[in-house]
Amino acid sequence: MNFGQVLTAMVTPFDQNGEVDFNAAQSLVNYLITNGSDGLVVAGTTGESPTLTTDEKINLFRCVTEAADGRVPIIAGTGSNNTQASIKLTRQVEQTGVDGIMLAAPYYNKPSQEGLFQHFKAIADSTSLPVMLYNIPGRSAVNMSAETIIRLSKVNNIVSVKEASGDLDAMAEIISKTPNDFTLYSGDDGLALPVLSIGGAGVISVASHITGNEMQRMVQHFNNGNVQEAAGIHRTLLPIMKALFAQPSPSPVKEALNMKGINVGSVRLPMIPLNDDEKIQLQQILKLNIDKAS
Repeated sequence: MNFGQVLTAMVTPFDQNGEVDFNAAQSLVNYLITNGSDGLVVAGTTGESPTLTTDEKINLFRCVTEAADGRVPIIAGTGSNNTQASIKLTRQVEQTGVDGIMLAAPYYNKPSQEGLFQHFKAIADSTSLPVMLYNIPGRSAVNMSAETIIRLSKVNNIVSVKEASGDLDAMAEIISKTPNDFTLYSGDDGLALPVLSIGGAGVISVASHITGNEMQRMVQHFNNGNVQEAAGIHRTLLPIMKALFAQPSPSPVKEALNMKGINVGSVRLPMIPLNDDEKIQLQQILKLNIDKAS
């Protein structure tokens, strides 16, 4: 399964009443596809998945898939810390037309490595869809070891991992010891280019909401052997990447989209919108650096 190189972890638009805005979601899909996104990951961390109901998720997956209309792969976030609930949701999601699922490492209950293996294998065995693992110890409080990911890569339909551990040594080991058709994506915008340099497939990005075309140019320069040009774009993008995580995500990136006239609304509690000072600071950083990156 070729998911592409610059995938966007898509925000979930909400209307003024805090309900999912499906019309805005369709508009956002079209904007992202025409501005550098090779694929979309829906209802992940950036999509505020913990605050979405099952019905909202299923309707959102269907909405995004219809809007994309086969132009890019759509990956649905169906992972949780409840294995049976994830299996049930994954089976329901199969009917929406998505191209794959993403399973975040179980949070809060802190399973062992064997528990992680059994959890992911059970969900993968329940579906015919390609599966992307998601290792994010900063949010899940458990780190999937390289050995566990390598072991899981032998499960037929587990085809990829989004790695947000920040451990390049572990990522290099995973790339070296998994099948050639198993892909590893950076889960951190700031590590996109370093991960490419060790053989990663690309990045699943938040910043690509704002800098998708620039990130695409960076990747293409790297692929063409123009490493210095790629590195220059990477350095220019770093202040924007940092600004989009200066407050808890996805509040900054939603505000940045709204500033660009792409209406995605606010966030749901327990997330809160940026205050006035934070908005001004974000706007200044974007204004200062977007032209440099273009």
